[in-house]
Amino acid sequence: MSIAHERRAYRYFDLVMALFVAVLLISNIASSAKIVTFGVPFLTFDGGTLLFPLSYIFGDILTEVYGYRRSRRVIWTGFFCTALMSLTLWVVGRIPGEAEWSARVGQQAYDAVLGATPRIVVASLVAYFAGEFSNSYVLAKMKLLTRGRWLWTRTIGSTIVGQGIDTLLFVTLAFAFSMSWGVVFSIFVSNYLFKTGLEIVMTPVTYQVVNFLKKAENEDYYDYGTDFNPFRIGGERVS
Repeated sequence: MSIAHERRAYRYFDLVMALFVAVLLISNIASSAKIVTFGVPFLTFDGGTLLFPLSYIFGDILTEVYGYRRSRRVIWTGFFCTALMSLTLWVVGRIPGEAEWSARVGQQAYDAVLGATPRIVVASLVAYFAGEFSNSYVLAKMKLLTRGRWLWTRTIGSTIVGQGIDTLLFVTLAFAFSMSWGVVFSIFVSNYLFKTGLEIVMTPVTYQVVNFLKKAENEDYYDYGTDFNPFRIGGERVS
């Protein structure tokens, strides 16, 4: 990556990153708050599933327009923000509650909604890390293979891989042996189908946003020579 690209300022990059992180944090809280069902087989999922797929759409947009390296920074930003949120909620939960609050709400209610167990937190972080980086990597590589053509193949293809890894890891790590395998399987299937289905439905919107950003930012980055190591977040220079 050239020094010029590294130091270049973009008009909308920070906005997309902020939306990405906001979706991630909100969906994590909703996931802990409630498991929902519409009374139909394979339509049982955690509340965060309603919003979380948008993070993959934002991830696709970031990688497609700005490249894997900048997307990697955003993924790490989301990871640390999620970890900070989880730590803060845990610390707040351990501090004794005020008497009136305890009478009206109570520690039990707090723990039930916001007091996610360490298992849920670890499951969320591991699944997020593996899923988002898989999604970004697959999209960046497919962009090179297709020479920038057929955007829909890489947005959908990368989501199939990334969401598959994300959903499998989260559901398994979070719910295995604490719920029946039938419920665990139902959550996995419904989550996965909903997430990938939303990506497909939102493809026209993704096209519009990507085309707008490429023109507005005068950027359409190709990851030739990029170091795809997810742990390398320092100064990378590739000619």
